Amino acid sequence: MASVIDECPAPRAQHLHYLDNLRIVMILMVVIHHAAQAYGPADWWYVKGDQHAPVLVTLSAVGGAFRMSLLFFVAAFFVPRAADRRGDWGFLRGRLKRLGIPFLVGSATIIPTLMYVYYREYRGYPSISFPRYYLDVFLGFGPRPAGWSGPIWPDLQFGHLWFIQNLLAFSALYLLFHWLGGLLRRARPITTPARLIRIPDNRSLVIFTLTLAAVVFLVRIWYPLDQWVPLFEFIQAEPARLAQYVAFFTAGVIAYRRDWLARLPRSTGYTWLAIGVALTAVLLWTGTDTQLFAPGGASWASAYWSVTETFLCVGLSLGLLTLFRDAFAGHNRLTRAMAASSYTIYIIHLPIVVALQFAFARAGLPTLATFAAVATLGMVISVAVAVTVRRLPGLRTVL
Repeated sequence: MASVIDECPAPRAQHLHYLDNLRIVMILMVVIHHAAQAYGPADWWYVKGDQHAPVLVTLSAVGGAFRMSLLFFVAAFFVPRAADRRGDWGFLRGRLKRLGIPFLVGSATIIPTLMYVYYREYRGYPSISFPRYYLDVFLGFGPRPAGWSGPIWPDLQFGHLWFIQNLLAFSALYLLFHWLGGLLRRARPITTPARLIRIPDNRSLVIFTLTLAAVVFLVRIWYPLDQWVPLFEFIQAEPARLAQYVAFFTAGVIAYRRDWLARLPRSTGYTWLAIGVALTAVLLWTGTDTQLFAPGGASWASAYWSVTETFLCVGLSLGLLTLFRDAFAGHNRLTRAMAASSYTIYIIHLPIVVALQFAFARAGLPTLATFAAVATLGMVISVAVAVTVRRLPGLRTVL
């Protein structure tokens, strides 16, 4: 692994607009996913209501299977280039500025504000000021209120900013392996395994998928889906999907070093796209409320879902990378602006979506119409705000 991380790739003069376009779509899918949270999945959300649509539960399950793993892959693909160009310390400073500052600011403003609204709307305790809530409840300096409903105590969490935090941690691990690889190279020559040089074929992809699925199943025996834990008492992580995120981040680094995306045959990419689409169609037909679906535990249902989800993850991720490479490599002024603002869209979209969910709570629309309105307006407003915010002095280098 060290040699793969350290070896410099051939220069790439062309900007890969298809990866920009894919990242835009994936970020907008995150907006859609959060718009569906109030009307589909049963897990905790900032807004409560009576509207519910089973199809949104299935859509959330499908999106959750691959969306963030693919985002980790795309983010990792650009990590070696940035580290090679800036050097280790320059890269680390850039990551701390680009990821660390928005994470800290967002965690200190966006998330506690959303949690304060939830506290006032749904917890049933006497109203308190935001500063008092922030210190006593969000940070936990006050006593735990009687009959506390959770989901955790204290309310301190990072919400959707977990992705930025995890990406920063993965980038730091990349630098660690980069440094260790340098030490190993000075000690003795390193030969890259042949399997990491050749382009992945269907056989190797099946082996990778089954191995990853086995790891996912074993982790989920103790940590089912939607159970979040504080790694090292600070890093917010979902162990049930952490193996997928690590694997896809690592694959993104290797893909850059070995130029896998440009060399991957269409037949391989579209075969896996067909697998992902077929599994998606089956899930939309059956739904997730079946005996074959379990979020975790030592059961056949959990094993089945771990394998199904992992094949869906690899299939849709590899297939979409191939599809966008072949069919969506164009760009225009709008796509370039959205690509430049995609990171900002991710950071600022959540309060916009939650505000829209509150605004439509009493509109009397059918559930799917409410979801469609929140998702559409959430995407449009998030893009408009993000593009505008990045034009403010001093923010472009951070956002």
